[in-house]
Amino acid sequence: MLKLPASELPGIQRSRLVNRSPIFYGWIILLAGSLGLILTSPGQTYAVSIFIEHFITDLGLSRSLVSVLYTVGTLVGSLALPLVGRQIDRYGARRMVVLIAALFGLACIYMGLVQNALMLGLGFIAIRMLGQGSLGLVSQNVINQWWVRRRGLVIGISGLLVSLLGVGGFPNLINVLIPLYGWRMTFTTLGLLLITVMAPLGYLLFRSPPEVYGLEPDGGQRSPASGKPAPVALTEENWTLGEARRTLAFWVVAVGLALMAMLSTGLFFHMISIFADNGLSATVAASVFLPTALTTAFVTLGSGVLIDRLPVRLLLAAALICLALSLWLAQMLHNVELAFLYSLVLGVAMGLLQTVNSVVWAAYFGRRHLGSITGVTATILVFGSALGPIPLGLARDLWGNYDLVLKVLATLPFLLGLGCLLVGRPHKQSREAGPSILDYKS
Repeated sequence: MLKLPASELPGIQRSRLVNRSPIFYGWIILLAGSLGLILTSPGQTYAVSIFIEHFITDLGLSRSLVSVLYTVGTLVGSLALPLVGRQIDRYGARRMVVLIAALFGLACIYMGLVQNALMLGLGFIAIRMLGQGSLGLVSQNVINQWWVRRRGLVIGISGLLVSLLGVGGFPNLINVLIPLYGWRMTFTTLGLLLITVMAPLGYLLFRSPPEVYGLEPDGGQRSPASGKPAPVALTEENWTLGEARRTLAFWVVAVGLALMAMLSTGLFFHMISIFADNGLSATVAASVFLPTALTTAFVTLGSGVLIDRLPVRLLLAAALICLALSLWLAQMLHNVELAFLYSLVLGVAMGLLQTVNSVVWAAYFGRRHLGSITGVTATILVFGSALGPIPLGLARDLWGNYDLVLKVLATLPFLLGLGCLLVGRPHKQSREAGPSILDYKS
C-alpha cells in the first residue's frame, strides 16, 4: 500500500519554513515566542517604573494620581484578555501576533505624546492591555502549543532569555536613553521597535501547533500511515474553560499568582521612590534590576526543570514565601548590600512565579482550549497587578513612608503560601483523547 508523506495527509497543512527546518521547528518557536515576551517590556511595570518620576514632574501629577491611573488602566486593559484568548484559539497565534504587536507599537508612540492625566490614563490602558496582556498571552501560548513533555525545560530556557534581556536589559536601556533623548522619544523608539521588528518577525516565524504540520510536540513526526496524534497528546487531559473554573486548583493557583502579581507590581512601580526613601539613588535602584533579572533567569531555568518533577503547589508556595520576605526586606534598604540581598530574594520569587504561570495552565488543563483558559487567567493576574501600586502610593502620600504597608502586605503571601500546600493538580474521572487541532489557523 502506498504511504503518503505526513504533509500530504488529509487535514495536514504544509509550510515550507516548518517542513524544511533543519531542526525541530519548536526550537524556532521557542526563540520567536521568547522575543515576543521580551518585547512586552514597554508595557511591563519594571520598564514603566523608570518613567514614573518623569510623569509626576513633567505632567504635574501626584504620585497617588499616577498610581490610580496605572491601576485603572491595568484593570480596564485586562477586560479584553478573555476575548484575545478566544481569538488566539480561533485565528491562530500568527495572525494575532501581527495585529497585537502593531497596535502595541502605536500605543507606545502615543505614550510619547501624552500631555495630561486623561491622556496618560488612556495610554496606560493601551500599553497594559496590548503589552503585558495580549503580546505576552500570544507569545506564551505559541510556545506551550509546541512543547509538552519538555515544557518545563523549554519554559525555563525562555524565562532565562526573558529575564536577562527583558527584566535585566530594558530598565537599564531606558535609563540610558532618557537622559540622551528624553522620555517621550524613548517611548517612541520602543514603539517603532515593536512595529518594525516584532510584527514582521511574528508573521514570519509564529506557527500553529505541530500537529497541523504532521509533527508531534517535542519533536518527531506523525505516523505516515495513519496521521494519528502523537502518543504524548493522548495522555493530555483537555478541559474546557467552564470545567477548569469549577476546580479548586484553578482558583487557588489563580489567586496565588494574582497576589504575587499585585505585590511585585507594587514593588517595581515604586522602586525608585522606595530606594530614595532609604537614601539610595535612582541609578542604584535601576542597577538592582540586573541582579534581580539574573536571579530570576537562573531560578526560572532551574525551576523549569523541577516543575516536571515536583508538585506545582510546592513551587508556588515557595514563590509566595520568598515574596513575603522581599516585602519585609524592602523596609530596610539602608545600604547597597541590603539592596543587593533584596534584589536576590525578589529575583527568586519572580523566577518561581514566571515558571509556575507559564507552565501550570497547559499542564493542568491541556492545550485544546488553552487560549480561552489563559485569557481568563491573564485577566485575573493583570487585575491583581493593577491593585499593586495603590496601597503603596497612598501610604507614601499619607504617612511619608512605606514601612507600615509593607509589613501588612508581607503577611498575605506568607499565609497563602502555606495554604497552597494543601491543593494539588485536578484530574478528570475519565481521560479524554488528545486534542484534535488540525483545524487551527496557520
